[in-house]
Amino acid sequence: MNKLVKNDQLVITLLAVLIGAGVGGLAILFLEKIDLFQELLLGISGSLIVEHIQNLPTWRVLLTPTAGGLVVGLFLYYLMPGGKAKGPADVIAACEMGGGRMSIKEGVFAMFASAFSLGAGASVGREGPAVHMGASFAAWVGEKLQLSRSNSRVLLGCGVAAAVSASFNAPIAGALFAQEVILSHYALKAFAPVVIASVSGTIVAHQVVGNVKAFELDAYQFGSYLEFPAFAGVGILSGLIAISFTLSVLSLQKQSNKIPGPVWTKPAIGGFLVGVIALWYPEVLGVGYEATDTALKGHYGLSLLFGLFVFKYLATVICLGFGFSGGVFSPSLFIGAMWGGTFGMLVSMMVPDFASDPAAYSLIGMASMAAAVLGAPISTTLIIFELTGNYTLTIAVMCGCVMATLTSDQLGRQSFFLEQLKQRGIDILSNYSTVVLREIKVLDILKRQGVYINVDASLSEVRKKLLRAPGGVVFVIAHDRSLYGAITWESLPEDIFNATLDPLIIAADLADTRPPVLQTKDNLEVTKTVFEESGYQQIPVVSATPDRSYLGCIDEREVMVAYNNALLRKRRQEQGSA
Repeated sequence: MNKLVKNDQLVITLLAVLIGAGVGGLAILFLEKIDLFQELLLGISGSLIVEHIQNLPTWRVLLTPTAGGLVVGLFLYYLMPGGKAKGPADVIAACEMGGGRMSIKEGVFAMFASAFSLGAGASVGREGPAVHMGASFAAWVGEKLQLSRSNSRVLLGCGVAAAVSASFNAPIAGALFAQEVILSHYALKAFAPVVIASVSGTIVAHQVVGNVKAFELDAYQFGSYLEFPAFAGVGILSGLIAISFTLSVLSLQKQSNKIPGPVWTKPAIGGFLVGVIALWYPEVLGVGYEATDTALKGHYGLSLLFGLFVFKYLATVICLGFGFSGGVFSPSLFIGAMWGGTFGMLVSMMVPDFASDPAAYSLIGMASMAAAVLGAPISTTLIIFELTGNYTLTIAVMCGCVMATLTSDQLGRQSFFLEQLKQRGIDILSNYSTVVLREIKVLDILKRQGVYINVDASLSEVRKKLLRAPGGVVFVIAHDRSLYGAITWESLPEDIFNATLDPLIIAADLADTRPPVLQTKDNLEVTKTVFEESGYQQIPVVSATPDRSYLGCIDEREVMVAYNNALLRKRRQEQGSA
């Protein structure tokens, strides 16, 4: 593809339209599958589930999420690589370290597992699976067209933007979410395609489900500018709750692995516990938009708001901690709305003459909590506005979002997704150079044949080769082209120039048969470590197959040049000039 078309920007822009439309259709299909599984498992159609859940027998409320967890656990264990659910963290890793490459099969499996989880009543979100699905589809297109890594990353952003915009009817936020959370920059090269894909996805969604807001709200007004310390307080405390939420999920994920029994039974345990909670608080089941909407309209009392805040928090931690497949955005909205409403009611009790409607605090809490969890104050603010259609509390919502993310940042915490990656040993923010090194594979810079010699070459031939070897190393090759070893000046005997030894010694006698070796699949992080530990100036490269065929060598200077060029490219992208 790169050879056929010279104008990359035009190609990517055209592909953005197609990817946006395709992902928009997949997002709608995903939502329909959630409804289908919900109707099959709970006998409930649509999002208004609370009243229907209350009419179900106790055994069904307990059995459905438990059995659903068992099915999800078996599905992930036997079909999903690694046996675990996928989400935005995997998309970020693919963008930062995998050159925009993802598995379409994993995307399809993750979509099914998440739809089934939500259909069974798991307290998880739907945005994470939608983002992963959109990114997987875009990555598949990029791989089929053999696009460069840079262009593949842009397509990844297009897929994410379309997924968010189609799922939430939020085209502006979808575009900014892709750049703020996934791409981590606002480069001009990516901006136009990402926006186009977001618009394309929204158009498809509008054609199928119409221009529908997730929440229908009244026009709130804040009572006084004297309330801004209270709005900031909502943000600060939301940041603390977000940190607690993230650490609780990650901690339970680790602790649940220590529970005796097969791994695939863990979601069933979580499902049963959530079923128990749902006997008293059925609102915690599923995405929870019905309860969130009710809180935003101010229809809940103080005790119910606080109870839903506590038990939705617990239900979501349990579901994600025990291995259900799903996201964190929708639960963050729910938890934030209930927490914000609780705070607002307390403020109105203390200063009734100045306080705004407690429902306004629900909106601020919802935005603040989600902003801190996602680590994306800009796109979260816009998502809230596009979900609600309410712009009258713009300044208050922005204040809460900024204070929440600032609190999280000052306490040394990152977004939920980046904390997930840290738990896997991938710290993207603190080790920028490592990310760049991991992006480049040995095969990308393998150009040099190196100086090599056959195993049965004479000592005189070895001397001649070594004198011509720029790196002071000659690689010894077996008759089947596999790497036998390496010869350096240090490995030779002192009487190397004694001509009487020439017919007595061959290359195989002098070779170090365990030299440092690289494979084509290794990245430059591995390469850099090998150079530092070995002291070699050139490292042989062999195939990843058992025969270890010699392919050439990598020079230490080539590694540094490739690394510096990659750093320059990445910085140009972030400054919008690439």
